[in-house]
Amino acid sequence: MPNNDEVFAVVTEHLGGNHVQLRCADGEERLGRIPGRMKYRTWIEQDDIVVAEPWDWQDEKATIEWRYTSQDADQLRREGHID
Repeated sequence: MPNNDEVFAVVTEHLGGNHVQLRCADGEERLGRIPGRMKYRTWIEQDDIVVAEPWDWQDEKATIEWRYTSQDADQLRREGHID
């Protein structure tokens, strides 16, 4: 579950390298960055549900903190946390 400064987001497009386009739960479209600690261990694809932390100094960008599996995302939908 996201902390106070984090939001749920859906990956709408993989831009290559370690960047993705995100549609965040707060209504913003952001450029998401996959950190090095996740880059080779966690494969992030289009339509994945992630937790993103928007940058303080550039609100149009965010760092991905966590990727939910499809089973976890389905449970979040059933519980009403995401659409």
